[in-house]
Amino acid sequence: MPSANPLKRALAEGKKQVGFWLSMMSPTAAEIASGSGFDWLLIDMEHTGNNEGDVVHFLRACVGGTAEPVVRVPWNEPVIVKRLMDLGARSFLFPYVETVEEAERAVAATRYPPHGVRGYAGTTRANNYGRRKDYAHHFHEDVCVLVQVESPRAVEAVPGMAGIEGLDGIFVGPNDLAANSGFLGNAAAPEMKTVILKALEKIKATGKAPGTLNYREDEAKALFAAGYQFIAVGGDVGALARESDRIAKAYK
Repeated sequence: MPSANPLKRALAEGKKQVGFWLSMMSPTAAEIASGSGFDWLLIDMEHTGNNEGDVVHFLRACVGGTAEPVVRVPWNEPVIVKRLMDLGARSFLFPYVETVEEAERAVAATRYPPHGVRGYAGTTRANNYGRRKDYAHHFHEDVCVLVQVESPRAVEAVPGMAGIEGLDGIFVGPNDLAANSGFLGNAAAPEMKTVILKALEKIKATGKAPGTLNYREDEAKALFAAGYQFIAVGGDVGALARESDRIAKAYK
């Protein structure tokens, strides 16, 4: 049974995937962005007030759009992942993963025993309320697991993640990586640009897809050219703030 997750398939094939960050806690914003032509949308639970019940509305808003919804969980915690998976989430970004063991734990949270620790439920949105009889045996083919490295320690652990089966990509979080490297609030520092490119080489050597975030068009394009495969190039809050600022300024 081939994977129906276009992001997972594209990352495995080495294709560029353009993403957009959703922080406004608005399924309407997700619905608008899902039809814009992006390849993936990031539904953020780490730095927003979104909970599991909110996320299901985002998932429904993305149905019929071009973009695969990726949920950034608030922490590498299996109970939250279990609940989200039962609601139909299948692509995840795990924040602040610093060790090989933590990356393995993230993957395990998305698998049933004996390959993981996900609890089993027979009638959920994920299995079409019990109608998809083969779900338990094939769901993992659609699951995309991405881990976020956000500290020098995490970057050093990247080579050890090469052999983790079920790990699809490694995402460099530039802002926290900068903070943990002595450049709080200055991810654009020249020193950090060097760190981000060095992290890219470490990730590429693992065979996992490398990803990051950059809202500057020139820099994001340069990162794609350098080899980053999936990049969030904008977000709903920034787009609304900048455009509303521009409109107001035009009439002042």
